[in-house]
Amino acid sequence: MNKPKNQRKGSWLSAVNAVLWGFLGVRRQSDYASDIAKLQPLHIVAVGIVMTFLFVFGLMFLVNWIAG
Repeated sequence: MNKPKNQRKGSWLSAVNAVLWGFLGVRRQSDYASDIAKLQPLHIVAVGIVMTFLFVFGLMFLVNWIAG
């Protein structure tokens, strides 16, 4: 089977990298455009949700550990 030309071929690692840069808030326009062109939106959403939960639970753990 031939794949359509407009099918995106982004990896999960690329999605994690894009989400981490998004959390940091700094991203070059050329890198952003490249990510939009190659990453699948489902990967970005899934990684974003997981990373948000990890961040929140990490903060909760840190606060509970410090408060002791």
